[in-house]
Amino acid sequence: MSTIRMRAAVLALTIAGVAALVACGTSRTPGGGPSGSSSPQAEQALGTLVRLAAERVMTADTVAAAKWGTPQPIDDPAREKIVLDKATARAAELGIDRASVQRIFKAQIAANKDVQRALYAQWQEHPAEQPTRRPDLATQVRPVLDRVDSRLLTAIQQAQPLLSRPDCDVLLERTKATAVQAMGLDAIHRSGLDQALAHTCPA
Repeated sequence: MSTIRMRAAVLALTIAGVAALVACGTSRTPGGGPSGSSSPQAEQALGTLVRLAAERVMTADTVAAAKWGTPQPIDDPAREKIVLDKATARAAELGIDRASVQRIFKAQIAANKDVQRALYAQWQEHPAEQPTRRPDLATQVRPVLDRVDSRLLTAIQQAQPLLSRPDCDVLLERTKATAVQAMGLDAIHRSGLDQALAHTCPA
């Protein structure tokens, strides 16, 4: 599973610098001027939100490796409901709009599954890239996802001033581009990140 180990190494090396880079990318409006009423905390939170979404997309490699060669399907409605219910309950505690959180987390879940499917197709076409070990979903994979989800909710809460701005989409795209470059995401994971963040800004 050299591909997964390589991505993990890249993530470990770049993760510390991503927040600072994305903060620089979101500190100005599309016209290049100051970001107006947004606070540095909100700008940093937007960078954190994007980074965590990228981390969640990258965990699809481990989830897929855990399921590869087993009867366990990629789609897991029972588990997905648990994730959405926990996110919704926590959103109420944090004072975040629950419908927004459900929308964002549904996108995160869908993106993770699409990355898993893309990896399955890649592994079938290139057997040498198939995983050589099977992580345990319950003890090794889901605790990581739970931690990311908890931090993601906090980032959503703190980024609210930016997420409600008319130029939210522009700021998000700029932040995402910086994170993609810093984290070295490949085409599969870039596509996954696009999907994971597709419903972050209000329609």
